[in-house]
Formats: sequence, C-alpha cells, structure tokens
Amino acid sequence: MQNFVFHNTTKILFGRNTVASIGSETAAWGSRALLVYGMKSIKNNGVYGQIVSSLHDAGLEITEHGGVCSNPLLSHVRLSIEKAKNNNIDVIVAAGGGSVIDSAKAISAGALVEHDVWKFFTGKKSIKKTIPLTTVLTLAAAGSEMNSGMVITNDDTRKKFGFGNQRLYPKTSILNPEVTFSVPPSYTAYGAVDAVAHVLEFYMTATDPATPVQDRLMEGLIENAMDSCDRCLESPEDYNGRADLMWTATLALNGLTAAGLGKVGFPMHMIEHSLSALYDIPHGAGLSIIIPGWLKWFSATNPARIAQLARRIFPTLDCEDYTDKEMAQRGITILQNWFARIDSPSSLQEVEIPIADIPEIAANAVALAKVWRLKEYTRERIEEILHLCR
Repeated sequence: MQNFVFHNTTKILFGRNTVASIGSETAAWGSRALLVYGMKSIKNNGVYGQIVSSLHDAGLEITEHGGVCSNPLLSHVRLSIEKAKNNNIDVIVAAGGGSVIDSAKAISAGALVEHDVWKFFTGKKSIKKTIPLTTVLTLAAAGSEMNSGMVITNDDTRKKFGFGNQRLYPKTSILNPEVTFSVPPSYTAYGAVDAVAHVLEFYMTATDPATPVQDRLMEGLIENAMDSCDRCLESPEDYNGRADLMWTATLALNGLTAAGLGKVGFPMHMIEHSLSALYDIPHGAGLSIIIPGWLKWFSATNPARIAQLARRIFPTLDCEDYTDKEMAQRGITILQNWFARIDSPSSLQEVEIPIADIPEIAANAVALAKVWRLKEYTRERIEEILHLCR
C-alpha cells in the first residue's frame, strides 16, 4: 500500500427527516443564498418546498437558479455566475444530483474570479477560494456530495471536462434516501452504473499490487451497488434499498476507495465524456457502453485483475478450473448481462451511435486525455477500445 492522505471535509447528515436541517446548516456559512436545482422533479416531489421553508426559517435571503440539465452546460453555469455576482451571494445550496452539485461547485469558484470559469477545467487557472456550498442530494450516482470534483460540458466546443480541487468539497450534504423514492427506474439504474464505474476505475488502474484492504472494500461496494439497484428497481420505495444505494454511491468517490492505490486513472470516464458531450446521452448509460469494451481491451494484457474481481463478486461452483482469461471474460459477460437486466445500454448500437462516428468520438476524447495526463490513451488506442463497444 502506498503512502496517502485522506482528508474529507464534508459533513454528512444521513437519514429520514434530515432535509429540514438545510436551513441551519447553510446559515452557518452565509445569509444570501443561491439555490441551484434542476428541472421540475424537486417541485413535484415536495423537496423544493421543504428546502425553501427551511432556508426562510433560518433567515436566509434566497435567489433561485433552476434549469440545470443532465450533462450540465457551461453556458448555464456562466449565467448563474453572473446572478451570484449581481446578488452578492455568500453561500450556495445545491438541490439535486451530480449535475446540479457540479454546476454549483463551478459557480462557487467562478463567482469569485474575473476570468472565465472554463479556465479551471483546462488547467489554465487554479482555484484559490470558493463560496461555501451545502447540498441536498436527490440522486444516488456521482458522489459529488462528498468529493472535490466537478464536471461541466462546454456547449460551444462540445468538450466535457472534469476537474478537482480541495476547495470544492461541500460544507454539509444532506442524504435522505426517501428523497430518491421518485427517481425514475432509468436514472436509478444509471446512477448505480456510475457508482460501479467509479470503483472499477480505481480497482483496475491501481498501480500498487498489494492493496487487500482496498480491494475488499471496492469489491463490496460494487456488490452493494448492483444488489441495492436491483432492490430499488423491484420496489422503488424500499427505504433500505435506497439508503444502501445512496451511501454506496457516496463512498465510491469520496477519496476513501483510492487511498493507498498509488497512481490511478479514469480512462472509462474519459472516453464516456466524449459520448455524452457529442450525443447528450445520460452519463450512466454512456458508462455502461464503455465499461465492457474497456474491460475487454484491458483483459488482453491483464486478465488476472478482472479475474480476481469476478471470482470474488460473481462466485459459482463451476469456475475452479477457469484460467484467468476465461474468468475475466465470464465476469465481463455477467456485468454486461446485468446492464441489460437494468435496461442500461451496453453497446453503441443500442443508442444508435454509428460506427462511422468512432474517429470523431476518439478525437474528442483525446483532448480530455491530455488534460487528465492519460498520455497512453492516443486517438488510435481510444478507437480500438470503442470498436470493442460496438
């Protein structure tokens, strides 16, 4: 295990009846709040009313900025930054999933500088300070509620870039599983895929070969993400199923899973960002397309790592004599079958992305590979992986 620093500054309030605490938690950081949210879901399920009531009771002045979409757009973030500046916002409240929280993080950094916020994502500027952020999570998926990362799509250049900085951790995040009862089956599934992908990225790209504690932690999270997703799809108001999925998704990307692994990368996310930037497909749907193809490519040179995962989380009585290569393929097939069972696509064909577009997708992805310093992922290599996603 490698040396590491684990330092997570986000306070979590988890469980029933916790949304009412957003007012007092936010008032500790300011008095003029920008409430950032998505479309109509939080108004339809009553969460919006709970949040506004709590913020008012705590004495906060509220400016609203709704309309954040899936695969959040830079143009919308720029508008909200101007609104934050014009209203002297000193605290931000994000009510939503990863898209909303990531937008709020971009606002929290962008509202305090004169340059364009996109310069953070391209590495041309670094974050020195941010407006404090609190969140009410409404979708188990991205882990943004307890991490220092954010992802935004530049709708002018069609580039979807991610960026992390220690100043982007939310101050407090409220996780009430009941809030996710109304999440549609499709986005419940996509959220679970995202959580699985976060863990898989670390598990497969770890450079230290001796990380048994982390391996078992990650294997357990993948099992829990899949199992709890199945339970939620079967019974949308299963509180424990929703709670397990919500906490699993948070733990998958809060810094703990990567501790001690050495250098890790996010190649599957890097390639998927190109899909969702170019075709605006849901992030989780894009990941379930890329994951099997990337694993097939990876298994050609390193089947043992995939085989270990498969033996531990997909045990059967008939696998004792399997080679690593055979076991790796079996694991990929089982994972791909699970994607099919939860109605998440696992090929480009399923979302009608033409094979002829692969060069364009790869060219788009290379730009992010350079920013993320994944130098080994050339355009040719990305094309090779995408052909395995057909």
